[in-house]
Amino acid sequence: MRIGYDAKRAFNNHRGLGNYSRETIRIVASHFPDLQLDLFTPKIDSSIRFDCPKNATVIKPKHSFMTSLWRTFGITKEAERRQLDLYHGLSHELPVGIEKTGIPTVMTMHDLIFIRHPKLYPFIDRKLYKTKYLHSCRVADHIIAVSQQTKNDLIELWGIDEVKISVVYQGCHPAFCQQLSENQKETVRRKYNLPETFLLNVGAIEPRKNQLLILKALKARAIETPLVIAGRKTDYLAELQQFIENKKIQNQVFILPNVDFGDLPALYQSASVFIYPSQFEGFGIPVVEALQSGIPVIAAKGSCLEESGGSSSRYVSSNDEAELAEQIMIVLRDNELRDNMIKSGKAYAQQFSDKAIAKNLLNIYTEVIKTK
Repeated sequence: MRIGYDAKRAFNNHRGLGNYSRETIRIVASHFPDLQLDLFTPKIDSSIRFDCPKNATVIKPKHSFMTSLWRTFGITKEAERRQLDLYHGLSHELPVGIEKTGIPTVMTMHDLIFIRHPKLYPFIDRKLYKTKYLHSCRVADHIIAVSQQTKNDLIELWGIDEVKISVVYQGCHPAFCQQLSENQKETVRRKYNLPETFLLNVGAIEPRKNQLLILKALKARAIETPLVIAGRKTDYLAELQQFIENKKIQNQVFILPNVDFGDLPALYQSASVFIYPSQFEGFGIPVVEALQSGIPVIAAKGSCLEESGGSSSRYVSSNDEAELAEQIMIVLRDNELRDNMIKSGKAYAQQFSDKAIAKNLLNIYTEVIKTK
């Protein structure tokens, strides 16, 4: 079987969509080595950490100045020429005209946040996303939603037939499942000049991720435990820094905008509590990384994070710092509760294992090919 993947973000994106693409390709390639994978990408960012599987071929345009047009229009001709058995668009879209080739298609939809929270996106981006993504949803033979929340949104907001949608949860890199030694964790803490114990938040430093709520919670109950925020910085960082300066908590908050991926497991495993008060998510992979790393999770309710974190994690309103502060205090003080959260969280995270994801994906691929 020859499967084509839209691998642009696998080779060029450091964030969630890139991680999803890399993990999906890795999982399928490692569990089904007899498959031939064709990875279509307009270019390759040398700073991205991605080991191309042995049973994969990277396909790029012949001319570098045509990269955008090639991804939109050129992949279709190349996919037909290579006689793909199936094409999987890993991030919301399919190349134009692929539905006319007879090649079975699957597309992953991560979220409809730009519909739910339009103020977070520029007008032009919203129009572009809706045009491309809605068309792709309509012509795809099957859609993979990364959470039940995303499936529900596709049905409610765009009227997509639920029979056409399957939920396949995301996994995380195996590195987060491996227990590190105290020396390994200490080495990473020294590298970033971090204290021995701390609260942790991982994710882009942007308004939707809502890190300001954590800072407000620390002040609401005078919580003295240090906080580490690790993620790509945006203009929102200035708002956090202003609050930190006004409240005089500069010595308590550590902001790390450029953490090496290889250091993240040590950060997670060094943390006392992982806090993720995001206003809305399609899935929330950092929550799964935290569960696999063996630390308690406090997340926001109202989107899909209850799916990511399970019943053993704690959930708060994304606009209530007092409620968040209370939960932080409870988890920090109650060792028995912490132990139960860790144990139950690791058990819950098994449904996000590579084996489960690989089985679900191949079942979908096989069924789509059979019924095309």
